[in-house]
Amino acid sequence: MRGGAIIMGVVLVLGFTTPFCFGANVTYDHRALVIDGKRRVLVSGSIHYPRSTPEMWPDLIQKSKDGGLDVIETYVFWNMHEPVRGEYNFEGRNDLVKFVKLVKEAGLFVLLRIGPYVCAEWNYGGFPLWLHFIPGIVLRTDNEPFKAEMKRFTAKIVDMMKQENLYASQGGPIILSQIENEYGNIDSAYGNSAKTYINWAATMATSLDTGVPWVMCQQSDAPNPIINTCNGFYCDQFTPNSNNKPKMWTENWSGWFSSFGDPVPYRPVEDLAFAVARFYQLGGTFQNYYMYHGGTNFGRTSGGPFITTSYDYDAPIDEYGLLNQPKWGHLKDVHKAVKLCQEAMVAVDPKTTSLGSNLEATVYKTESGQCAAFLANVGTQSDATVNFNGNSYNLPAWSVSILPDCKTVLLNTAKINSVSTISKFVRQPSKDDTTAMDAFASGWSWINEPVGISSDNAFKKPGLLEQINTTADQSDYLWYSLSIEMKGDEPFLNDGSQTVLHVDSLGHTLYAFVNGELKGSEKGRSSKPKVSIDVPVNLQHGQNKIDLLSLTVGLQNYGAFFDKTGAGVTGPVKLNGLQNGSSVDLSSQQWTYQIGLKGEELGLSGGSSSLWVSRPTLPKNQPLVWYKTTFDAPTGSSPVALDFTGLGKGQAWINGQSIGRYWPTYIASNSGCTNSCNYKGSYSSSKCLKNCGKPSQQLYHVPRSWLKPSGNILVLFEETGGSPTQISFATRETQSVCSWVSETHPIPVDTWTSDEETRKRAGPSLSLHCPSENQVISEIKFASFGTPLGTCGSFSHGRCSSRRALSIVQKVACIGSRSCSIGVSIDTFGDPCARITKSLAVEASCT
Repeated sequence: MRGGAIIMGVVLVLGFTTPFCFGANVTYDHRALVIDGKRRVLVSGSIHYPRSTPEMWPDLIQKSKDGGLDVIETYVFWNMHEPVRGEYNFEGRNDLVKFVKLVKEAGLFVLLRIGPYVCAEWNYGGFPLWLHFIPGIVLRTDNEPFKAEMKRFTAKIVDMMKQENLYASQGGPIILSQIENEYGNIDSAYGNSAKTYINWAATMATSLDTGVPWVMCQQSDAPNPIINTCNGFYCDQFTPNSNNKPKMWTENWSGWFSSFGDPVPYRPVEDLAFAVARFYQLGGTFQNYYMYHGGTNFGRTSGGPFITTSYDYDAPIDEYGLLNQPKWGHLKDVHKAVKLCQEAMVAVDPKTTSLGSNLEATVYKTESGQCAAFLANVGTQSDATVNFNGNSYNLPAWSVSILPDCKTVLLNTAKINSVSTISKFVRQPSKDDTTAMDAFASGWSWINEPVGISSDNAFKKPGLLEQINTTADQSDYLWYSLSIEMKGDEPFLNDGSQTVLHVDSLGHTLYAFVNGELKGSEKGRSSKPKVSIDVPVNLQHGQNKIDLLSLTVGLQNYGAFFDKTGAGVTGPVKLNGLQNGSSVDLSSQQWTYQIGLKGEELGLSGGSSSLWVSRPTLPKNQPLVWYKTTFDAPTGSSPVALDFTGLGKGQAWINGQSIGRYWPTYIASNSGCTNSCNYKGSYSSSKCLKNCGKPSQQLYHVPRSWLKPSGNILVLFEETGGSPTQISFATRETQSVCSWVSETHPIPVDTWTSDEETRKRAGPSLSLHCPSENQVISEIKFASFGTPLGTCGSFSHGRCSSRRALSIVQKVACIGSRSCSIGVSIDTFGDPCARITKSLAVEASCT
């Protein structure tokens, strides 16, 4: 069957993920990692075990393997494992050994980035706060107290891995470890001590005898035998600091993180695929996606400050564990195409020649005749036609074509032959009123959080205390309380002038109460966490009480001496009379302090206190209220989220598990977003933005494993005031699957064969695939062969369109099947417009 024959399925010709060998010897040379004497081209992806649940891990790992990954990367999170000095936690989401063993069971390798500084938009960069209080300590430099603690924890992790035989030399999956993290970005701030520290870190790490190589990312002076590696959106131009080290990319940023108050960044897959292909084209042999699955910042784990609870990162596997299409599928095709070049790539060094302005050809050719080529157009404006090896090839702008045999284009990074999906959060149960929670909640009870000091553990100190030094980050909250007496002779009480309370704070959020009433609040943002408020107050004769509630929203995680960044009310705290200019500075007076909330002290997050009340009426739109309800889990197996519409800011727990900080009232700016993003040209975190003018985050992940069929307990602590009955559950459902393929697309990667004639006959085809195992294609919503317009969910017919396209696609054995493929050619659909390149666009429903 010639050209566009209908293909009723897909046969995998190539298995591109090779399981590791037990007892592997891992070394390296100038070209690649060498595993049991064989150089390897490797694809890695980041999955951080605490950002998902153990129940999610096997599926995430399997989807990574199915996507063409050889390696799973994770940081090791010191503050999760040793929250109190000498007291360790390796249970639940912290079960590092279990996670590594699951990767091993899947037949994949592990890159273990011990750090133990991790950055990662993680609270305090992954350091435990108790480090801060060790006498004489200075973090991340040639400082004896710090080095002693860093060595102790690093050695503990290495010993744990050894005891479980998890290093490759022991038959385990760990082929690489990392010490320190992006220190070269900020080491100049530490002066001469930086060099001695990095040399010490290298010596310390290698002395632990892991049997596998160590890496340092962003460390151009990494001493031998440490491999220095690259992090960034592009690393094709990176060169190791020794001719004996391979070219490695430890963080290829698949997107970017989100911050409260900002739009949501995303990265087009065409650009990401271009970056990947360019890296392998120019000699790279190991690259790691950061992130491959980003996950969720449960609890108080996010740093920044102001990093959202969602750490989706626009990764190939989304926050909920679902495939982010077409990113996952297109990258899978890129991985397969690169792996078909592996034998030639590892055998020789690349040779790159110019084919014209912004046009390059890189060839890997062995003496035995193996040949692989990459053709690149790094221009951002115009497509180009190039001659290579006696043949003519079209190269779209900002793209790379991969030719595993130096003849046939198996893939071009700008041409996607992968399913796209439209997923939607569906409110459960579906109701149009504003009391969605009432549909499955058994009613609400509540407790008012006292304003100001309510704990026996409160204490007094003169002056204003820095928050982190005071709370040791045991809570987001710190009360500053002061009683002042107004005798009646103050100018601003007698002359009719307005009294204003002025407070300066390092942030990150501040609430000001006077005589028990909330008078004002202010919030910072990721770019400026400091806050300052001026609020009118009405003071009375006699005693007046000022209560300031200062909040952190995750601690600083990046930068030189980031641990020195403070928080809390720094002052001055003043009473200003606006008309007469009089002022009273309250900063140096004796303040009373309370670390955390009364509700935290009582353990209200678990919901079991006897203090909950349900009468007389549910308080709404009041600050500082704890709410509790019980509910039934949404039906089905789809991922679950809580929609916090109706609430302001606070924290939430389900069955005692912390969902994290919610803040749906922090609206992103109205500017900077576009409906579509041009992938051509260098990407930055501000280039492609969505969600302008909307809550930075409205939906919050609730893992299914946290839920029981009924009797679940939801606890909220609402800071600013809201209506809990407006919140609702939603499930993530796939609405449509789409695909768009033109006659000029290369043949599908899955149908690659070494026989050239077979390849020519195959031609391009369009594939449809339902995302869940229990779904089948139930309807063809749209089909057009010709010049279709639009995108998935909004396709329309162009000027040229075959009238038979819909009926032909409907007749194909797609309905009732989970997947199918359709040849894209005039042999299948006829020719609705001669001498015009035609495309097939299809949208289908899966149920």
